Parts: sequence; structure tokens; C-alpha cells
Amino acid sequence: MSLNESSENIYQFKITDEDHDNFKRLDQFLAKKIESTSRSVIKDLFLKNQITSKNCPKLELKRLPPVGTIIQVIIPPPREADAAAENIPLDIIYEDEHLLFVNKPAGMVTHPAPGNYTGTLVNAILYHCKDLKGVGDQKRPGIVHRLDKGTSGVMVVAKSSKCHEGLVNLFSTHDIERIYHAIVMGDRHPAGGILESDIGRHPQNRLKMAVNVKNGKRAITHYKVLEEFKKHSLFELKLETGRTHQIRVHLSGLLRSSILCDPLYGNPKEHLARLGSEYKDLINDYEFPFLHAKVLGLIHPITKEKLHFEVDYPCEFKNVLNLSHQLKDE
Repeated sequence: MSLNESSENIYQFKITDEDHDNFKRLDQFLAKKIESTSRSVIKDLFLKNQITSKNCPKLELKRLPPVGTIIQVIIPPPREADAAAENIPLDIIYEDEHLLFVNKPAGMVTHPAPGNYTGTLVNAILYHCKDLKGVGDQKRPGIVHRLDKGTSGVMVVAKSSKCHEGLVNLFSTHDIERIYHAIVMGDRHPAGGILESDIGRHPQNRLKMAVNVKNGKRAITHYKVLEEFKKHSLFELKLETGRTHQIRVHLSGLLRSSILCDPLYGNPKEHLARLGSEYKDLINDYEFPFLHAKVLGLIHPITKEKLHFEVDYPCEFKNVLNLSHQLKDE
């Protein structure tokens, strides 16, 4: 329960027998009980001594305390919403007075959020476009869609409120073309098809999404296998909807195959062990899924011009495909 809805939120929970039936860890329990809070945020609060108990002074995140323990959690007020402009290089594909298309690198977060308040695409855009404030959400000005941190590829950003409104409408009605390419583990997939399910927050791990969960939202992904190698494949995926982690969830949850080096829905160490030492040496410490937003097409909300942009794979993606072709031809 929340005791204070002003500058900070204070929650209190009393551990019950039922809680012990459902949870083994305190961080899992709190992440489930407090909406929009992940286990990483819980850990940060714990380290700052904002998770305490008067009748159980020695709390541990990895263990649920005894029945009857009263837990107090203090969540501080949110940080200043406005992002700061930062001089970060941008790969701009197209720009006019209303919008711009950028090629986002893997590893760049789209907009500021807990744990990533600087170095994001929004920080870079604010430096490039001096008058973006007030265009859409003040926490993420100009942003109408997002790519996961580890996903590379093409994105569109609005530079005016009117264009932002038009882009939001295009995305909400799915009147856009979005094509992704992914390197997927396994080589015996159906040649193509439609992946369709409800997608919602994973019931045990709030960092993940899952298929066919209660209160999930409908998600549709069209796919085809472009090429098969010995232990992995190159997929093309077209989004009909745009749910959080949609492609990653559909591949892992419905096809039972994860994207190469996806740390959340797969097992990178297992992937590299299966592919062999040549791939392991090549990929080395690359820590992102091999997922690339290759194509984005839409009708310009202001000029009504048809825009279609395609961006090449990043070098890591190219290197894996080149090695795969080389080994396939041997």
C-alpha cells in the first residue's frame, strides 16, 4: 500500500504465508507489488537504505524475510524531466524542417530513463535540434517510437508538434512499413508465417515481456527465413503492431528460438558455445542481440511525400554473416 502520494511514495507491506508460497526473494516480491518498478531499481533503493524494516533489521534481497515482517519502501520523487542537450554524433539519413530519420547504433538508449539519463538519442537530438522542447512528451521530445538499447537501425524523430501528432497517428494506425533483420539461433524453422499472440509483462520477471499473459495486448509479426546456415538463420520480420520487445518475445515464445546474443530472451554463452570458436572469437564481447531495424517507410505527415529508408547492417552483423557464408561455402 502507498502511504504518501506527494513528492515521494512510501510503501509498507506485511509478509504473509501466501507471499512465501509465491516468492523466494524480496526483490521479486517488491517488483511485483510496486507497479513500474524493476528489480534493478529495487536493488538501487536497497543500496541507498530506502528499503527497511523495524522488526527485521537484516534484510536481504535474495531472501524473503519471515512471515509478519513489515517492509517499508521509500521511492524518491522523480528526477527533473527535461533531458539535457549533449554533443553526441548522429548518423542522419534524412532531415527537413519537420522531421529527421537517424540510424541508431546498438548500445544507445532511445530516451532518458532510470539508469540512463545521459548519452541517449534524445540527448543527441536536443543538441542537434535546438527548439525541440514541447514537441511531444517532455521526457522524450520528438520521439514517437523506440528501438531497444541493443537494436540498431532506422528511426524517425519529429521536429514540430504538428508533425509529432501526425507521426503518432501513423504508428497508432500501423500505416507504416517496418522491416527488421535478425540472426536467429536454429536452422530448421518454417520458411515463413505469422506470429500472433497477446504480449504483456512477464509474471515473474518484470524486465521481460511474455506471450499470452493476462491483460496483454495483441501483437502480430510477419516473418520469413531469408537464409539458413549450420546452426542459425537470417530472418526478415515485418511488424504489424509495435509492442515492447515484440520480435524478441515472439521468436523466443512462439518459435522457441532466440536472437543471437540476446541476453534477456536467450543465453549468449550457450549460443556461442553452439556456434563454435570461430564465432566466439569474432563476436568476442559484443553484448547486444543481432537485431537490426533495416527499413522504415511512411507518408510524410506534412508534405504527404512517400518516404522510404533502408540502412545497412552494422559491422558486427556483417561480420557474422560473412563468416557464415564463408563456412557454408567450404
